Amino acid sequence: MPAVEPTLSCTDFNALSVLYAHDDFLLVYKPAGLGFHREGDEAGVMDLLRAQHEGALYPLHRLDRITSGLLLVARSSGAARGFGERFATRGLEKFYLALSARKPAKKQGTIAGGMQSGRGGNWLLTRDTANYAVTQFFSYGLGDGLRGFLLRPRSGRTHQLRVALKSVGAPILGDTRYGGDAADRGYLHAYALRFEWAGTDWAFRLLPGSGTQWPTAWPEVAVPDLQSPWDLPWPVTRDPHPKSA
Repeated sequence: MPAVEPTLSCTDFNALSVLYAHDDFLLVYKPAGLGFHREGDEAGVMDLLRAQHEGALYPLHRLDRITSGLLLVARSSGAARGFGERFATRGLEKFYLALSARKPAKKQGTIAGGMQSGRGGNWLLTRDTANYAVTQFFSYGLGDGLRGFLLRPRSGRTHQLRVALKSVGAPILGDTRYGGDAADRGYLHAYALRFEWAGTDWAFRLLPGSGTQWPTAWPEVAVPDLQSPWDLPWPVTRDPHPKSA
């Protein structure tokens, strides 16, 4: 049975907004530049959401400050447990878009390794299997020196996608922490989610709408990949710790 895919409309790509409300979850758009957690007097994502919506809210995953796109938030402890099980068993798929001004060492494939904490809050990808991270990707030549990436994380490590692209020589545009060229924003966007909930398959997609470097030709270049990223022939992965991903 095809997934239910509600049409999403975002009127302001520079502001936090709820794009879809279900009895058990909220689908939220987070703009680039907004931190997930409160920092001093600056409110974070959950602070702003709780100010807008009554009742308990439970964050299910996080997005870095530089990242824009789709966030899923549970509306009850029971829903949070159910979604947590889906994350643990990879029953919830996430897909991201990114830009780089560098050519990657390979055009597509899998980037895997252990995530190790480094200096200044940075992370490193190692050959170890501790804190193992797996990222699958396809890349697309977009012209004007830009390369686009469709990314599918198979684990949920801190800075995973940013470190993965740096490791193949293509740091994310605007991600100066990891060697990316300076830009008006970090060009990483949480593009799509797909999961089963209460007997229904759900799918959500939202193209990025903020930043001067997202190419208008992106949909034409990557179609049909962006239409159904969950149906692509993703590279086979070998995860030594599948239960911890």
